[in-house]
Amino acid sequence: MDYVEDPSMAKTSFRKFLEHLSGDGKAIGVLTSGGDAQGMNAAVRAVVRMGIYVGAKVYFIYEGYQGMVDGGKNIIEADWESVSNILQMGGTVIGSARCKDFRSREGRLKAAQNLVQRGITNLCVIGGDGSLTGANIFRSEWSQLLEELAAQGKIDKEAVKEHGHLNVVGMVGSIDNDFCGTDMTIGTDSALHRIIEVIDAIMTTAQSHQRTFVLEVMGRHCGYLALVSALACGADWVFLPESPPEDGWQETMCTKLSENRARKKRLNIIIVAEGAIDSQNKPISSEQIKELVVRQLGYDTRVTILGHVQRGGTPSAFDRILASRMGVEAVVALLQATPETPACVVSLSGNQAVRVPLMECVQMTQGVQKAMDERRFKDAVQLRGRSFEGNLNIYKQLAIKLPDSQIQKTGFNVAVINVGAPAAGMNAAVRSSVRVGISEGHKMFAIYDGFEGFAKGQIKEIGWSDVGGWTGQGGSILGTKRTLPKKHLEEIAAQMRAHSINALLVIGGFEAYLGLLELAAAREQHEEFRIPMVMVPATVSNNVPGSDFSIGADTALNTITDTCDRIKQSASGTKRRVFIIETMGGYCGYLANMGALAAGADAAYIFEEPFDIRDLQSNVEHLTEKMKTTIQRGLVLRNESCSENYTTDFIYQLYSEEGKGVFDCRKNVLGHMQQGGAPSPFDRNFGTKISARAMQWVSMKLKEARGKKIVSDDSICVLGICKRKLLFRPVAELKEETDFEHRIPKAQWWLKLRPLMKILAKYKASLELSESTQLEHIPQDQEEPAAI
Repeated sequence: MDYVEDPSMAKTSFRKFLEHLSGDGKAIGVLTSGGDAQGMNAAVRAVVRMGIYVGAKVYFIYEGYQGMVDGGKNIIEADWESVSNILQMGGTVIGSARCKDFRSREGRLKAAQNLVQRGITNLCVIGGDGSLTGANIFRSEWSQLLEELAAQGKIDKEAVKEHGHLNVVGMVGSIDNDFCGTDMTIGTDSALHRIIEVIDAIMTTAQSHQRTFVLEVMGRHCGYLALVSALACGADWVFLPESPPEDGWQETMCTKLSENRARKKRLNIIIVAEGAIDSQNKPISSEQIKELVVRQLGYDTRVTILGHVQRGGTPSAFDRILASRMGVEAVVALLQATPETPACVVSLSGNQAVRVPLMECVQMTQGVQKAMDERRFKDAVQLRGRSFEGNLNIYKQLAIKLPDSQIQKTGFNVAVINVGAPAAGMNAAVRSSVRVGISEGHKMFAIYDGFEGFAKGQIKEIGWSDVGGWTGQGGSILGTKRTLPKKHLEEIAAQMRAHSINALLVIGGFEAYLGLLELAAAREQHEEFRIPMVMVPATVSNNVPGSDFSIGADTALNTITDTCDRIKQSASGTKRRVFIIETMGGYCGYLANMGALAAGADAAYIFEEPFDIRDLQSNVEHLTEKMKTTIQRGLVLRNESCSENYTTDFIYQLYSEEGKGVFDCRKNVLGHMQQGGAPSPFDRNFGTKISARAMQWVSMKLKEARGKKIVSDDSICVLGICKRKLLFRPVAELKEETDFEHRIPKAQWWLKLRPLMKILAKYKASLELSESTQLEHIPQDQEEPAAI
């Protein structure tokens, strides 16, 4: 037998593959219910295509539970092509409606009859906690409902036997991220994109006129959107339902705003969740805040209510990938379900898809509201999860500067440096590390232009206000170079001596990792390097060992996805056209593979999965077949270094020749577009949180060393997300896991998602299921969560 060795799993499990499961004779109904969210269509597409792939029938249930109750044309069998071209659309193409009828037993009786008539005993519900609770009630009553229908003569006894139990799997579609048991709900990341686009635009006008802006974002009972957007734009103040301001907040807030203006800040941003309350549970409105600022400070103040803009627009790359993963996992969960299996929710934990009991999540979610109603606000924040609590604590640390008299000075000097190619989110990471360092009592230094600048002495002390407004800036304000330190060790050591540098925080890509290895090797010759050093991964290629994600990769992925959407639109207009798109990444195929999954591409060529002329031929044949359907366009992504000989030009010429008379071909090299632009909300938030954590580690190491030099391996680390945890991994340990020739980790998590991309593009593929079969309980106290 073939075993999987995974130290994170409690016991070794047999490897299971999709081939062991069959959907023959099964029927799956998919519906979207409650408020719409971007990414719901991606989830519907994944459920339909995965269901058809395993041999099941899949039915659209239009207009949510209302369509289930009304039946008729509201329940229609779906085919492969019926979900084509919906991946990039916001909202839900199968409609969603609030349904009173389904709340009554009479309504559920009608719904059961409509499902049984079509043999549907597997239900995939995409919605919020109300929709999922409804599905669970329906499931628990199912056998009684069938008995009742049989007694009324509406169905026969055979149908009761054959369709005796209903399996229910939920996916949470909600822009508020208000559901306990998952780190991210479908739609949250896209809503943050809308909010941050607006804030970035408002900041330019506010700066011109020295204005204060009060922005109201959605979140009636949950402050996640308000909190994360405040963190991502460096807002001056934020109002959340879970964490009301203390009594006397009016005075405190006005003092804070005037202090920021005194520090030469030309604008103020205040973010308010629509459900914001004070400690007495009384609502705090954006108008109320505006009036307060005008009355007390006389500032020119405007209110912007974002409203339903946040629900609209195209889903982000993150939401498309999340929804596609969840949709596939939901079908697998339905196929594996037995009558004893409780209804479950497919959720995201760190970087893994897991299944959690539906009612456990619902009860915990309702527990947050109960705690807020009872004014137990600390409990409400804790029930939201460690990630929410962490966000709140970091926001407070970064937004509010304590007076110097209240900060206990450590006497340590900590330097921050950017190394490698620029990546969006680097500046957010620098801002975060500088402010956390200052608040912990260190003197912070910025090193300009990488190790080259370090050797030349381009080092300056950097203060709290110097990094104001950095979160939304792309590129690297400190300047970054690919130069490695090896040639400049003497000069760098001299500069470290001259500036008494006690610790180093390196933000960068593979060069930063190599640089740390070189500094570690030089510790014997130069005692200046015997200090704590930590690296925060920042590269669009996402090829740093020791972390599943790098700052900048999400922004690049969104650039690729947006471009692919436009190209697909162009191809749809001209018909019978195939586009070949080259992405960055060096030898790492992350951008090409994940870009293909997010854009709904037909193929992605990557270095990690060698291919030959036969594979190219089979892709051409696949596209030739596709041109006979109603979807007469093709999209193929190619990683820039996937093959020495099968270049983008070669593939373009081969496709053009082989497709003659069937389709024509175009090619597009995306180039440095992928490194530029304003950072995505994910990269701003990730950069902010991971750098804050890195700086806390630096403080801890400096405290432990008590001024002595350090030589242990665990004092030079890479901080990264590994599956579900944030881990500090010594660079010495990571050497074993690195392919230095191709500058990639030897094992890469995202390769497990490769079969997903192929299945959704109508190829046969072997998908491993070993990590996902068991239901998990919601952890009450994780070690250190990796949630973003």
